[in-house]
Amino acid sequence: MDHRPSPTPGPQPAPPPAPAPDRAQENARSQGAARVALVLALSALGLWILHAFLPALVWAVILAIALGPLYRRAERRWPLGQHNILLPLFATLLIALVFLAPLAVLGVQAAREAHDVLDFVRSAERTGIPVPDFLQHLPFGAAQATRWWSDTLSHPDVGSEILHRLDNASVIGFSRNLGREVVRRSVLFGFTLVALFFLFRDGRAVAAQVLTACNRLFGPRGERVARQMVASVHGTVDGLVLVGLGEGVLLGIVYVLAGVPHPVLLGALTAVAAMIPFGAPLVFGLAAALLLANGAVAPAIAVVAAGLVVTFVADHFVRPALIGGTTRLPFLWVLLGILGGVETFGLLGLFLGPAVMAALVLLWRDFTDGPEQRPVA
Repeated sequence: MDHRPSPTPGPQPAPPPAPAPDRAQENARSQGAARVALVLALSALGLWILHAFLPALVWAVILAIALGPLYRRAERRWPLGQHNILLPLFATLLIALVFLAPLAVLGVQAAREAHDVLDFVRSAERTGIPVPDFLQHLPFGAAQATRWWSDTLSHPDVGSEILHRLDNASVIGFSRNLGREVVRRSVLFGFTLVALFFLFRDGRAVAAQVLTACNRLFGPRGERVARQMVASVHGTVDGLVLVGLGEGVLLGIVYVLAGVPHPVLLGALTAVAAMIPFGAPLVFGLAAALLLANGAVAPAIAVVAAGLVVTFVADHFVRPALIGGTTRLPFLWVLLGILGGVETFGLLGLFLGPAVMAALVLLWRDFTDGPEQRPVA
């Protein structure tokens, strides 16, 4: 037997030293900064890629928020399963019809008016522009105004001068720009409808994700700001769109009773213009001018008076109650948000401006009044 002693084990290698706490915190901070930089870079790249279609996406979000209650009511009325396609498709097509039908009517009416304008220019080329009847009924200066019109505009050279000023190059350039703009806006409208379909179909999941992201990024106040902005969109739709449509209907009836030419077209223009504060007076002022051109002084005064009464009640009582009552936003900030939004973003600013103002006012109230939670309308 081998009685030799067993070899003693040699020294074992020491385990690697644990990283110092400061080094670990430094690594965590550097990784966090790298993640933030990556998120910002990817977000900027995504916005740059989608910048041409951002208006379509924003319009889809606004329409989905504004029509969300009606769509949810339709879902409760016709539950067609979790993966529903028919109801979002039907709602999207219905909205497209709501927008396209008035545009088609306005296009046909504009084509007729263009034919009438061409006939007027041809008649002016042959005989000049006749003296309108309202000049002879002016309370002051009727004879002088009639004499000036007869000496200046009531001869055939006026029509020829007008036609000479409309050179072919300018007309062709205008037609090309108009056609390019029509194609561009048609494409954006199509993308808006596609995005709206997916928002209708997956709206609940998207809303839950947005609220979760706001809560994780900014805490409970972020979720409250998001809900406040949604409420402001609802209030703006009620206060601008619905009130504007009501003004258009009421003043359209006034146009019919007063004998204004093309009352339906002017009523539709009044409804669109009334969505912008102080926009309706431009249209009913045009209607009154058309009546004056036909010598109807009393109906023109009635149209102006009715327009002032309707717009005063809508702008000072109905609209502030709808928008300010929903968003708890003073009407001054509503007005500034609408006008500033239109100046900055165009028609989208009608809805983005009040939403941003509502969020800012909510943050200001939280900062000045304390952190207590306030219910959002």
